[in-house]
Amino acid sequence: MGAGGVAEGVKPVAAMVVVQVVFAGVNIFYKLAVVCDGMDMRVLVAYRYLFASAVLAPLAYFIERKNRTKMTWRVLMLSFVCGLVGGSLAQNLYISGMKLTSAPPPPAMTNLIPAITFVLAVLFRYERLAIRTAAGQAKVAGTLIGVGGAMLLTFYKGAEVTPWHTHLDLVAALQSRHHSTSVAGEAAAGNRVMGSMLVIGSCFFYALWLILQAKLSREYPFHYSSTALMCVMSGAQSAAFALCLDRDAAQWRLGLDIRLLSVVYTGVLASGVMLVVLSWCVKRRGPLFASVFNPLMLVVVAVLGSLLLAEKLHLGTLLGAVLIVIGLYAVLWGKGRETAVEAAKVGDDHQHIDVVVVVQQQQQQQRDEEGDAAAATAATTTMAAQSAEESSDRTASSRRSDRYIHRSCGF
Repeated sequence: MGAGGVAEGVKPVAAMVVVQVVFAGVNIFYKLAVVCDGMDMRVLVAYRYLFASAVLAPLAYFIERKNRTKMTWRVLMLSFVCGLVGGSLAQNLYISGMKLTSAPPPPAMTNLIPAITFVLAVLFRYERLAIRTAAGQAKVAGTLIGVGGAMLLTFYKGAEVTPWHTHLDLVAALQSRHHSTSVAGEAAAGNRVMGSMLVIGSCFFYALWLILQAKLSREYPFHYSSTALMCVMSGAQSAAFALCLDRDAAQWRLGLDIRLLSVVYTGVLASGVMLVVLSWCVKRRGPLFASVFNPLMLVVVAVLGSLLLAEKLHLGTLLGAVLIVIGLYAVLWGKGRETAVEAAKVGDDHQHIDVVVVVQQQQQQQRDEEGDAAAATAATTTMAAQSAEESSDRTASSRRSDRYIHRSCGF
């Protein structure tokens, strides 16, 4: 594999790492806007997709207006379902589950996304199980190792191993400015079982969205247009849901504060730009490839929390991060092995086709030569027959001429 092939293989990996880093920032801004400023998360989700639509719609029009094909009702309905499943429904189920349960379970349960995506991808034939092959075993083992590492990172703390000590705490600073108190303790009195079920449902719908996104990318391969359309659908659905449950105008008011910054970051960067990158990666490498990077977000959240929120790193964080990286590498190795095997099969098919074409061309050439020889023989025979006929005609003519001479002379 040359340098160009290596670069093409590294691009989706680097893109997904950037996506998870940006999504980790979304969790930080959610905490700052909701815990510190008291913003309703349903309103924040609605604003997120509305801002994303406002940014992506003009970009999609100017970038893809010359190459974009005509949109069909099938693409429109598929975009509506993608916006419902991966946008408004998944996000609102997640935040509703967070309100009913304690803080640790929701992040831990999102680690089920790679496993759920793997099962759905096999069922919908976007991935091959191939458990008897080394590539299939690597994908299964890597998915399980990644999920296990994410669970270890979430539930096990161990000794404190923070390599740096910062005095920066954005939560405390914003709370002192807004004179607000944390609402994290309110969730402990809720229905934890129902909250856990809602979060699991959110993970299922997000995994299903990855499958639907792969289908949408195949039928309508214009990433800006499809993502903009999906964000428009999600924005309308989320805004309707938020207005039905919270009509307080104060919750919808935006100022030059953490609310506006959170909305701009989550809407423009996370849902606007990163969803385009994510859909490109899903089209290039499949839904399982995109989902196995999800546990990496927990590692980034832990590091950002330590740097910006004065949170501590523990031994469980490091051990979980190591397992996540090992599982991620195993899945990527399995995907790369499958890609190499498929490329080799395609190359063999092309060689077989070339041999068949060459044989057919040789046979056709032989037929043409035989036809030319037969035509030449027929032409020679025809010319000989014509010559014989002309000779007989001349002989007969000379005989008639001799008879005429004899008669005219009195013989």
